Amino acid sequence: MTPRAKASPTPPSPSPSRGGPAPAPGPAQGFALARLGHSAYGQHTGPELETWRSSWVWQRWGLVAGGQRFGQGITVASRSTVEITLNRQCTRFSARAGVDGLSLLTDGTVRFSVYGDGQRLWRSDALGYGDAPVPVDVPLAGRTTLRLVVEQAAPGHLPTLASWADAVISCR
Repeated sequence: MTPRAKASPTPPSPSPSRGGPAPAPGPAQGFALARLGHSAYGQHTGPELETWRSSWVWQRWGLVAGGQRFGQGITVASRSTVEITLNRQCTRFSARAGVDGLSLLTDGTVRFSVYGDGQRLWRSDALGYGDAPVPVDVPLAGRTTLRLVVEQAAPGHLPTLASWADAVISCR
């Protein structure tokens, strides 16, 4: 009989530290406004367009504003409010705001505003057809609602359509 070799003890694996820093939150997730669900009551899993509190909204792909083509966004009338319940910890709203290319013959101008929980966070200058869309980058930390408002700055002879192009809400 051969003597058995003794197994060498394995060193204990390090135990996880207690009381250390909390794990970092996951990467931000982008919610394109062109893909948001419309909701009267809400599913509460992510940002949702509140249909009963919003004006007419056209969710679009391939829209044009200021002669530039954009992948997605929403188009609204020149007097509109779009209410979005965030339903998550959201960090930013970004877009390019401008008069839609379908407003070719209008001579009106509009002004864009972004509100978080009823407080105005951003406002554009007056924009007309052919003006370059302006960048929108608004922090949303701690906010539960987002409201996008378009107002007439100067009326025109025809209705003016306004677009929030490449509009994305970033959330965790």
